Amino acid sequence: MQIDPLNSVLPAPAITPARNEDAAAFRRLVTAVRALNRTDLYGQDRELQFARDESTRMLVIRLVQPNTGEVIEQIPPEAVLRAFEELQKMNGGQSKK
Repeated sequence: MQIDPLNSVLPAPAITPARNEDAAAFRRLVTAVRALNRTDLYGQDRELQFARDESTRMLVIRLVQPNTGEVIEQIPPEAVLRAFEELQKMNGGQSKK
């Protein structure tokens, strides 16, 4: 599980639980994602990643090609994350997460 800029080929730091996340639930999520990736459910050259966007602290789900780091799909899309980030700035950094 990692977070990186859209279509980046550089490795990114590992995701850690947010303050309000239960550590045991976080470990279960990591285990489930690893198990899904071992099944090749998304194809041999694709990997599911759960990550936290550093700017918005929102959970992001990505389907990537691990060899290149190319993001094939992302939920929520990058444009939504940046729009949310701009709204946070307009509200003085306050958000209801």
